[in-house]
Amino acid sequence: MSIFTDRVAVVTGAAGVLGQATVRRFEEFGATTVAVDCDVKRLEDVPSSAAHACDLTNESSVNKTFNAIHQQQGHIDILANVAGGFAMGPRVEEATLGDWIDMFQINAVTAWLACKYALPIMREADFGRIINVGARAVRKPGARMAPYCVSKAAVVTLTEVLALECAETGITANCILPGTIDTPRNRSDMPNADHSKWVPPEDLAAAIIHLANPSSKSINGAIVPVYGRS
Repeated sequence: MSIFTDRVAVVTGAAGVLGQATVRRFEEFGATTVAVDCDVKRLEDVPSSAAHACDLTNESSVNKTFNAIHQQQGHIDILANVAGGFAMGPRVEEATLGDWIDMFQINAVTAWLACKYALPIMREADFGRIINVGARAVRKPGARMAPYCVSKAAVVTLTEVLALECAETGITANCILPGTIDTPRNRSDMPNADHSKWVPPEDLAAAIIHLANPSSKSINGAIVPVYGRS
């Protein structure tokens, strides 16, 4: 099915498990998919139409990358901000400034910078779909996870602000909240958990595809839980 024919989809964090699943789904549905990630070696294995190595926490790098994509592809129709990370840590009073900066850089700053440089391109065409990735921890935070939970909450709020700022345009912004994702890393970290209840990356990619669909124009500012049975 080619619902994204002539559409350019940029996927950040494309070399990760969820990123690769998202790229595959966009390619299956006919998009020209551009993979963006800092991991140059792993980008070689991503089944995308094009790929760019980029430090998504560095504004100059993001600016250069999105300008290059614009020049090469002519437009950017979809931005799936999959890039992010997770870390447990000490209690709030024991956390360091570095703990907070690290989580905000990898989760909130990456999403903001990608939006910052994709939006002007989308506004030129008066069309765009932005899908950010938050976390269930935004709604159900856990102990020793303050920097992670708050940084993902910032992604949710960013999405809601974007939806308001784009409300009179052809651009929408939505956010999914994954439950525990079934990845090799999570299985290794939690070997005794019931992995059958976790969310397959392909299911999260399907949710992203739905929100990216041109026909989903009336969905704007939605914060969508995708918990599976986790």
